[in-house]
Amino acid sequence: MKHFVKKPLVVLTGPTAVGKTKASIGLAKAIGGEIISADSMQIYKHMDIGSAKIRPWEMEGIKHYLVDELEPWEEFHVVRFQQMAKSAIDQIYANQHIPIVVGGTGFYIQALLYDIDFTENDGDDTYRRELEEEARTRGGRTLHDRLRQVDPEAADQIHANNVKRVIRALEFYRQTGQRISEHNERERKKESPYRFVYFVLNDERTKLYERIDRRVDQMLSEGLTDEVQSLREMGCTGDMVSMQGLGYKEILSYLSGEISLDEAVYLLKRDTRHFAKRQITWFKREREVIWINKDEYGYNEEMILEDMLGHIRAKLMQGNDAPV
Repeated sequence: MKHFVKKPLVVLTGPTAVGKTKASIGLAKAIGGEIISADSMQIYKHMDIGSAKIRPWEMEGIKHYLVDELEPWEEFHVVRFQQMAKSAIDQIYANQHIPIVVGGTGFYIQALLYDIDFTENDGDDTYRRELEEEARTRGGRTLHDRLRQVDPEAADQIHANNVKRVIRALEFYRQTGQRISEHNERERKKESPYRFVYFVLNDERTKLYERIDRRVDQMLSEGLTDEVQSLREMGCTGDMVSMQGLGYKEILSYLSGEISLDEAVYLLKRDTRHFAKRQITWFKREREVIWINKDEYGYNEEMILEDMLGHIRAKLMQGNDAPV
């Protein structure tokens, strides 16, 4: 009987502004890879500056998936990401290339890597609508406090501003009597259907925060305010998933007259730093990851690439049932 070797998959992730985009291009060129974006914002058209979206000339001929595929008013969530990413992976294998999943949304990466089943509700959505109405009238913090009572671990993992995930966790508890954190932990222990290498690119905290501040300043100089204004004119509003992303919600508040531009910039830099910290905490919980701390390589990009290639050769370049 023929022995089937799991197909290869490379993950390159890390906190925002750490330099994943540039590193991913070098990696893709070296191994014959095509890139799937694991980013909750770069999927959207017309949202280039605030999402730090890779530009066409930066791709250097490398095929990218899940970039510029949805309109800002369309919903994008983990289940849709799974579906779209799996389709992209099939296409990449058909092209005889290796998929490289690149981005900082750890939840999406985990869902794809272990094929997590989120047990989507296909029945009565009355309770969900009740929770959505409560969030509108009393605020998302009320629901988050309720989640903490029934599932403290989920409350720690889900930010209070992520109302959709808070509602999903409460709905799951109501439907099943189980905590969604326990369900997801069981799912995470599943064996991955892929033979994978999972890199986390990281940097010293102070340098990372400096890069974040510089990136925000660059976004503003490139026209972030005009980009958000253009989205407003297209009919995009603050209750859309896309407009709740970092950079968009703060500038939207400024354009709406709620805060000054200086306040918006302060909040954007602060919240992005907090986001990076949460990303690092998430990746530290993941299993089978290889940390690539840039300072340990003296910020030498060639050394970093060669080390990643060494790990890939050791773990992926074996067997002959997959494109390598």
